[in-house]
Amino acid sequence: MVITVLDHEFQNELCESGSEYPPKKVEDGEVDDDGKPKRTGTVWTACAHIITTSIGAGVLSLAWAMAQLGWVAGIFILLFCTFAALYAATLLTDCYRFPDPVTGKRNYSYMEAVKSYLGGRMYKFCGWMLYLNLATIGVGFTITTAKSMVAIQKSNCHRKNGGDDPCMFSNIPHVVGFGIVEILLSQLPNFHKLSWLSKLAAITSFGYASIGVGLSLSKIITGHGGKTSVAGVDPSSSDKIWRMFAAAGDVAFACSYALVLFDIQDTLKSLPPENKVMKKAVSIGGLIMTIFFIMCSTSGYAAFGDKTPENLLAGFGDDMAFWLVDLANVFIVVHIVGAYQVLCQPVFQIVELLARRRWPKSKFINRENPIRIGKIRFNINMFRLSWRTAYGVVVTIVAIALPFFSDMLALLGAIGYWPLIVYIPLEMHIVQKKIGKLTIRWFGLHLLSFLCFLISLAAASGAIHGLYKGLNAYKLFQFKE
Repeated sequence: MVITVLDHEFQNELCESGSEYPPKKVEDGEVDDDGKPKRTGTVWTACAHIITTSIGAGVLSLAWAMAQLGWVAGIFILLFCTFAALYAATLLTDCYRFPDPVTGKRNYSYMEAVKSYLGGRMYKFCGWMLYLNLATIGVGFTITTAKSMVAIQKSNCHRKNGGDDPCMFSNIPHVVGFGIVEILLSQLPNFHKLSWLSKLAAITSFGYASIGVGLSLSKIITGHGGKTSVAGVDPSSSDKIWRMFAAAGDVAFACSYALVLFDIQDTLKSLPPENKVMKKAVSIGGLIMTIFFIMCSTSGYAAFGDKTPENLLAGFGDDMAFWLVDLANVFIVVHIVGAYQVLCQPVFQIVELLARRRWPKSKFINRENPIRIGKIRFNINMFRLSWRTAYGVVVTIVAIALPFFSDMLALLGAIGYWPLIVYIPLEMHIVQKKIGKLTIRWFGLHLLSFLCFLISLAAASGAIHGLYKGLNAYKLFQFKE
């Protein structure tokens, strides 16, 4: 699912600057109420988008999170985070149109809705949080990809040398290689036109998550499951509370799909009203998502017990189904190569748009230089080339400096979950429904928001502690696993 987070004003400016964002003209009678092509989406297509959007690399850390929290706290945190996210998403569906949820003007993006309902100040806050979240996700994706590549190396090593060989490999060559690939891909013009990318990401993300669940269940059924407990791993350890906080962040990261809700809702037919159809889709898709999360976390924990790895697939390296594990890791790499670019496009576009606004006469920023190599013709913009390359280099360096999978996911969850997934949707609902202050419903919504804030705060502290502890034991350019 290609994510669109630019507001409508920015989209118009991109169009004027040469982007092909607006749809081509269509014949009379084939347009919606805003003049755009008539939408054909249904509740089932929306469900499919929700499921494929919510199932990503974050689900692979849920088993580790369950191991840190234990059965009771783990299941409670998982259900609470998914319930809060789904409830906020349900309220968000009414904000697709402004001011009336049925007859109002359509909001094409999350940020545009924030601007319509909450004004410019909240719009700027949302923008900073949103682009910070998207930028840091690139680091998490880079680390995830490197670990998957190392897992494939270790699997091949064990097959050749036997299970007793330690087979230690460095993440760094894979991080650098992935960074180079992403820098090259970032120079492609009109990347958003590659619609096949969303379909490929959907297939591969569901594929590797399903393989993880299937292998976990197989391990349990054959009687090779691990030792589990109500309190989780090492209840007496001094780092226990910090690991629990980080685990809550991993759970929150897996639940952060509401940012694409308007993009999904914008595909639905105008009749019946989009908000009613979307609520059904959120309910059905959210239920399936929750069941999948529970299966992934509980089966993974039951399969490995106290030795549950940060990345669920990493625990199956010595199993007979090595080819299936390798396939799952290939799925992860393929998925993330494309997903990285999809999530970085809004960051690229906003920086380049602001640069054009600030320096409209600069040739370095605005000129497209035609290049021809044989029969191949393309344009190079020097600012785009230098800035996107610098961005890729910075992301790669940070991924080398912080190669800690679960702590990085926890930090991403802490950054995005409370402000973007819970707080802002609840505030928009309060404004839309004109809920009075100090009423019972007002108190209830703010209590839910406050509890989610505490989870994000705990997740951030746990992630920062984990990163700090990891850096103390980590030698730059010598990390192996």
